[in-house]
Amino acid sequence: MCGIAKIFHLINKKLMSEILQHGRHEKTGNRKPNKKFIRVDLTPMVDLGFLLIAFFVFTTSIAHPTAMKLVLPADSDSLDSGEVPASKTLNLLLGGNNKIYAYSGNSLDAVQDLGADPRVLRSALMQKKNEIRIRYGSDSGIIVLIKPTPHATYSNVVDALDEMQICAVKTYLLMDPDKTELEKIHE
Repeated sequence: MCGIAKIFHLINKKLMSEILQHGRHEKTGNRKPNKKFIRVDLTPMVDLGFLLIAFFVFTTSIAHPTAMKLVLPADSDSLDSGEVPASKTLNLLLGGNNKIYAYSGNSLDAVQDLGADPRVLRSALMQKKNEIRIRYGSDSGIIVLIKPTPHATYSNVVDALDEMQICAVKTYLLMDPDKTELEKIHE
């Protein structure tokens, strides 16, 4: 028997119900009825208690909350002096009605309406990575600036972050859009 089963077996043996009979058997004509003392058997309650404790211990130690790992930069006053060319950046504006707008670098004139499908976002990211690979020989320097507007939903932000993981974009920022960007997309 395993360890827990042995413990339950010993507890069951100790707490088995007993009916104790005490009585006087006198030889006289008066016979008193035998008195029975009943002891309540709590064995099933003890078994149930131990089973519940074991169940809760096992289930609480196994269940771990899952969350998306988000790496944040250290809070410091010094800025990194390494500048990145604007041609390696892609700006994503997350608008209302699940719409996604994108433009490269600083050129607000070339804002593209990608629609509401996250797969179109994936193709835009892959296209930008290909442009960087052709121009610089490697796509490792891509930086994506994710800018949710006030009308964007939490789901839009999560979808954009998921696309960063799917497309293996290592550097991305979550930031507020400028007024000029909001005016450009009419939000």
